[in-house]
Amino acid sequence: MAILSKIRERTFILILIIGMALFAFVIGDAINKNGGPTRMDVVGEINGEEISREEFSQILEVYKSRSNSSISDIQTLNAVWDGFVRERVFKEQLELAGIVVGENDVWENLISNPNFQSDPSFQNEVGLFDEEKVKEYIANMREDAIGALKGSDEKARWDSWLSYEGRVRQGVVQTSYTSLVNAGLGATLEEGKRDYLFNNTNITSQYVYLPYASVADSLITITNKDYQNYINEHKKEFEVDESRDLKYVKFTVVASKKDKDALKEELDGYIEEFKSAENNANFVDDVNSDTALNTNFSYSSQLPKDQVDAMMNANVGDVVGTYEDAGYYKISKVEAVKQLPDSVSASHILISYLGSQSAGPDTKQTEVEAKKTADSLLTVLKSNGSKFDAIAKEFSVDKSNSDKGGKLDWYTRNAMVPEFGDYTFLNKKGDMDIVKTAFGFHIVKITDQKNIQKTVKLATVSRKIEASEETEAQFYQNAEIFASKLTEGADFNALSQENNYVPLPANGVKALAENVPGLQGNNRNIVRWAFEEDTEVNDVRRFDVDNGFVVAVLSSKTKEGTATVNNVASRIKPILIRKKKAEILNKKLNGATLEDIANASSVSIKTATNVNLASPTISGVGNEPAIVGAMSTAAEGKVIVGLEGVKGVFAIKVTSKELPTELDNYDVFRNRIATKYKGRSSQLYTALKETSEIKDYRASIY
Repeated sequence: MAILSKIRERTFILILIIGMALFAFVIGDAINKNGGPTRMDVVGEINGEEISREEFSQILEVYKSRSNSSISDIQTLNAVWDGFVRERVFKEQLELAGIVVGENDVWENLISNPNFQSDPSFQNEVGLFDEEKVKEYIANMREDAIGALKGSDEKARWDSWLSYEGRVRQGVVQTSYTSLVNAGLGATLEEGKRDYLFNNTNITSQYVYLPYASVADSLITITNKDYQNYINEHKKEFEVDESRDLKYVKFTVVASKKDKDALKEELDGYIEEFKSAENNANFVDDVNSDTALNTNFSYSSQLPKDQVDAMMNANVGDVVGTYEDAGYYKISKVEAVKQLPDSVSASHILISYLGSQSAGPDTKQTEVEAKKTADSLLTVLKSNGSKFDAIAKEFSVDKSNSDKGGKLDWYTRNAMVPEFGDYTFLNKKGDMDIVKTAFGFHIVKITDQKNIQKTVKLATVSRKIEASEETEAQFYQNAEIFASKLTEGADFNALSQENNYVPLPANGVKALAENVPGLQGNNRNIVRWAFEEDTEVNDVRRFDVDNGFVVAVLSSKTKEGTATVNNVASRIKPILIRKKKAEILNKKLNGATLEDIANASSVSIKTATNVNLASPTISGVGNEPAIVGAMSTAAEGKVIVGLEGVKGVFAIKVTSKELPTELDNYDVFRNRIATKYKGRSSQLYTALKETSEIKDYRASIY
């Protein structure tokens, strides 16, 4: 209240501040439009073509409404962006290929959708699909949208339809293009023959082998220059997106002992009053219990483990507690004790009515009519129970078991809707009656019950164990002090250790991430801060998060482009070690003949017999595709030195090559090559995307 009073006293100043902020925002946006680094009205550019924020937002809203909040905002953002990228990436290629898709092509694809084909709304009197009904549906939807207010259901439906139609058109066009590319991917019989001969020629070769393991790792020195040279030679492999490294401490707000003692004391004070209460439901409501009243009977296995004996042995009217359970303090009053089974088998006949969940296209009865039908059938069954199976087969709409006379397998109480479960568990074997559920009217017969045991019905008052305002303020203060000391220059790890805080890393956070690794919930505010232009390395910020506070420090920035040595050194190191070992070992492979090379290296000559590219394994060494590949192309009798394999370096001399038996037809091998080529068509979009110029500004907007 004090804060509100101060705000009221300074109304004019507050209005002035807000006005200046809005002015700065508008001017800043205007400056950006004239060439600044950020365009708030543009989401991105693909091959020089801008995607306006308005256009993007329209599709975004349609996508959100269609997904029914089943995915997060960032997932929605990415899905819509990917759609725009795919469309624009293909656009130029489609124009060059001269592919034009007519309205009839799109229409045929639309109406072939199984959802249209099977929808009763689009079927004629004899149940056949009628495309005229689809046209009528679209026309009505368009008419409803004309003149409708922006944001109305009519406008949203029409926008959603246009979005769907656009995706279908895009799909047809891209399928046409992919099909055109696939048509050019084939192989000749001669290619099939060459593939067969090349992969199945058996080679016998002598070789000298020096394993990398023969050189100790301690003899290898790798410099920063070595790392950087390797990165420069393989730039594409080390391309990285812009990212940030963070470190943080989470201050999780939890109830103190004082808070818990206060809650326990409060519930202790209710015990005697609860015992004497005549209406337990009213009492639970009057004291504002943090959990709702449970009207079910509970089995011993469902009770808190440390309270089972007390609750099962208590008399009706006794109060058990105060006890702690699942994050709450509770007191429970025994309302009733009952012997109940833990599982039941039953049979049922389900009669549906218009509006019930089991209603189908053939459902004609109203709720009143369905009840009369159920009453009539129950009368018949009570006079002659043997007809249950036959009546179930004829009348029940639950076809999953009507052929079995309506018999259900054994089930537990929670496996059924509450009304059905209550009837079959709270009544006796052999009882039969009508039970109404959301699915319709059930004629239920209890056929058997087992494991009958003692259960209790409890009325429970609970208080959630959570921190008081005083405790939360203390955690807030701790976080503020920690952040302040870091800002003043204190060492993050040392200060964390001094206060027994747990420091956590969050490396490689991307600009559009919605979560920080290690934190629950949406932490988009932390990510946005890390990517703000004026946030520098070692900057500190405190954030409010689920169940507490976070003090975050920006550790480092990685720009879009090529990875730094520090980020990829561990990945490159084994490769560089192997290369340097290869250099050392290759210097030992001296001599004009294999014999000279073997003597100089103090090793023996070995022979690889009948190896081929189909199975490039050298006995005693292992899988060596590069070495076997070199053998397959080497001239017989020629010594080749300095071959680097998976396990070591080699010098080889091919002594013989045995061609496989020629075949009458190489169609199988030709088809295999063609299939391999066509399989690569799935990489077409990726290849086109890599050659496109894509600029993504979403992170500065959303």
